[in-house]
Amino acid sequence: MSSPSEDPAGIDRTDPEAEIAARAEAYRNWGRWGEDDVLGTLNFIDSAKRVEAAALVREGAVVSLSQSFDTDGPQKGWRRRTNPVHTMTDTGVDAERGNQGFPHGIGGADDVIAMPLQCSTQWDGLGHIFDHGFAWNGRRAGDVVTSEGDLVTGIEHAASVIVSRGVLLDVARHLSPETGELPDGYAISAAELDACADAQGVTIGRGDIVLVRTGRLARARREGWGEYAGGPSAGLSLSTAGWLHRTEIAAIATDTWGFEVRPNEFDVPSFQPLHQVVIPNMGLTIGEMWDLDELAASCAARARWDFLLSAPPLPITGAVGSPINPVAIF
Repeated sequence: MSSPSEDPAGIDRTDPEAEIAARAEAYRNWGRWGEDDVLGTLNFIDSAKRVEAAALVREGAVVSLSQSFDTDGPQKGWRRRTNPVHTMTDTGVDAERGNQGFPHGIGGADDVIAMPLQCSTQWDGLGHIFDHGFAWNGRRAGDVVTSEGDLVTGIEHAASVIVSRGVLLDVARHLSPETGELPDGYAISAAELDACADAQGVTIGRGDIVLVRTGRLARARREGWGEYAGGPSAGLSLSTAGWLHRTEIAAIATDTWGFEVRPNEFDVPSFQPLHQVVIPNMGLTIGEMWDLDELAASCAARARWDFLLSAPPLPITGAVGSPINPVAIF
């Protein structure tokens, strides 16, 4: 049986079911780490990998890779995803008025935030996407995620795991050096990921966390959010599934809302086919809406594209995703 095509042009644009199924079967990792596994490809990050990553810290310079968490965000209410609402429950005004009930003049401020867990920079957990009713490692979706949350692969299991060697692939700068931005609908291929790595002089290895910059966030900052959340964007082609599998990377993140190219690569109805392959079948953790612009400038200035990356999720019990403030340390 031949392997699925790794050329975007080789995708049968009329048959998403067959194209997804072929890759799900070819790259399925069910049972690879045992029937009780809850981490998927995050298992590729071991102690030795973290020691290797720590050795990349030479200056102590830190770059945050997070977008803001505030009402000026890209969300428009799709599937009840809204921007964060930040509310003060105690303020300096209350302290000045002396109405907080504290003794000897002490005052304080408190606040609360309400937000979907995937409204800004975030990880998709392994309970986020299902394939024909199955979740990661071949479990029934309904046995994994219920109204009580993800009972098996909740994001809390990754809280002490996601620290590793990060590698930035600035595909936008590689393919469009004049603008540093890829056009909407551009499907990044496996060959282009490899070519970008070669041009930057960086290798991709087991346990790495790969960050792919498309320039989509840079354009949204310049022109306004527009259709950033859910609209057209460059992203990974479905045909990169084989690359994501054989490189044995631990996780991947992009500066886009959806990680994969949008519109998706079919002329008939489809929705996020690469998600359907890599999360429930491969066990790959995906990051979205990361801010990679300052990181790209920092990497280019140093002529080095790898760094220690710390990106733990909040240990929200039973969550299928988590907001994060990932940091790259040089």
